[in-house]
Amino acid sequence: MIKGKRGVFMRKLVLITGVTKGLGRAMVDQFDEAGWTVIGCGRSEKKIKELQEQYKGRHAFWTADVSDDKSIAAWATEVHTRFGFPNLLINNASIVNRIAPVWEVSPEEFAQVMSINVNGSVNVLRAFVPGMLLEGSGVILNISSSWGRSAEAGLAPYCASKFAIEGLTQSLASELPLGMAAISLDPGGSISTPMLHACGPEYVDSSPTPEEWAKSAVPYILGLGVEDNGKALTFPCR
Repeated sequence: MIKGKRGVFMRKLVLITGVTKGLGRAMVDQFDEAGWTVIGCGRSEKKIKELQEQYKGRHAFWTADVSDDKSIAAWATEVHTRFGFPNLLINNASIVNRIAPVWEVSPEEFAQVMSINVNGSVNVLRAFVPGMLLEGSGVILNISSSWGRSAEAGLAPYCASKFAIEGLTQSLASELPLGMAAISLDPGGSISTPMLHACGPEYVDSSPTPEEWAKSAVPYILGLGVEDNGKALTFPCR
């Protein structure tokens, strides 16, 4: 049994979406150091191959787009066959819109943000939660944002998607049985990710790198447990 500060994990299998860059990529390295097996996906075939080469079968990475329900369903079938069910699931994959007033955002761009950030998270839940329910335990962590709790001009699609993640997590938490938890997590401010470079370049120099963030965030995540079900948490990165 693996016991964190407050959480308890019977196994050490974590599933993370969006592992090819940013927070997802940094978490891979930290979970590896913590002795966990990482199951990950990302849209970049090149970067997925780089991860496969780096870890030489120690973990398992797939090229998959979370917004494609059929792709995620097929991925889940393969994961379940080879590894069983994750006991920690981190919905991390997301994108941000170009900065613009909402009336200048095209229907296609708005739909893409929602498709990846919201529908993508639901697709992953639909594919993996039933298996976790069979185990009767597990923690689901949906990565949110401070912009999912307060809005920002020019980022209406992204804010809308993260507000949706907060509501989704609350509903999911009320649907899970005892022994499981759904939690939303604001990473705790700006992190120097490619996303921040796109939407908040003025904050980059004063922000921690994803690697710096993950070094302390992963132990924090491993401390979460069933008593945190339904909580909207903020990682205290500063």
